[in-house]
Amino acid sequence: MNTSLFSSKRVARWAALFLCGCLALSIGWLAMYGLVPGPETANKSVIVEFPQGTSIRGIGTILAEAGVVREDIRFAVLAKIFGYAGQLRAGEFKIATGRSPLEVIRLLARAKPVQHAVTIPEGLSAREIGRIFGEGGWCDEERFARLANDRDFIAGLGFGELKSLEGYLFPDTYHLTRDIHGEEELIRLMTKRFKEVWQEVALLPGNSTSLHDVVILASMVEKETGQSDERPVVAGVFYNRLKKGMRLQSDPTVIYGIEGFSGNITRKDLQTPTKYNTYTITGLPAGPISNPGREALQAALQPARTDYLFFVGKNDGTHQFSRTLDEHNQAVQKYQRKKSAKNGKG
Repeated sequence: MNTSLFSSKRVARWAALFLCGCLALSIGWLAMYGLVPGPETANKSVIVEFPQGTSIRGIGTILAEAGVVREDIRFAVLAKIFGYAGQLRAGEFKIATGRSPLEVIRLLARAKPVQHAVTIPEGLSAREIGRIFGEGGWCDEERFARLANDRDFIAGLGFGELKSLEGYLFPDTYHLTRDIHGEEELIRLMTKRFKEVWQEVALLPGNSTSLHDVVILASMVEKETGQSDERPVVAGVFYNRLKKGMRLQSDPTVIYGIEGFSGNITRKDLQTPTKYNTYTITGLPAGPISNPGREALQAALQPARTDYLFFVGKNDGTHQFSRTLDEHNQAVQKYQRKKSAKNGKG
């Protein structure tokens, strides 16, 4: 019998047994970590955020700090062995607690980033919109305002010769993830939404007024009334006055043209000329005075067919519409007297 051959087979057998033993130990080592549920926490889920460029080990550390898993090199090993390493990405995610590390890895691989609903109401100015985003930590509000008036940036968005994006930042509820942030990204998102809505409402039969004039008029309608049924009527009043060469005499245009408006419009304000004061200029103001929503845009495109030329607030959010100056003066006297009495001034 060849003793050297027998010896070689014995070495090979022991080597194989050793390798099998090592493999079994490795599998056991990984299983002891990967299949054991994570720490018990008071919350059933936690929000974790992985910055751009975070490594697999870094993701494990962040999860451990959040109490989802125990920090261990085996987290990264498991992610690589099971092919999930390339699927774990930056972002903000909601992860269930009390799960095993392997379950957490699988959940992360298919998880969608957390969405935050940010609502921008109709009728705000670009600066006010920037303030909402700024307070939410989504951007720098001052840079937002500057960028909304940056002509090179505006031209790059496809808005030609516009000097400002006032009127084109569409009010809506935006579902933002933490990878959508910064002034440029937010403005692109809002102007994209404006273009989408404009494509829809522009299909309605209407007049041939230019887009910019429609947006200016819609911005005025938006500031004058929040009542859906009144918007087309208010737009009709403005169109009637424009056709007759009458000044529009819209208080919101006066307010928009006053820097640092105090909150109380005065006779002096009405008489002080600005490029937005429709008491002192004929025609439309120099640009939009707010960012209008869909209904205001539709009203500006399809104003009500009416012979009204005036309207005044009734102190309850609605308006009294009049055909003649005498009717209007009577309405003004009636509702202003009521307002004064309500405020204890009459």
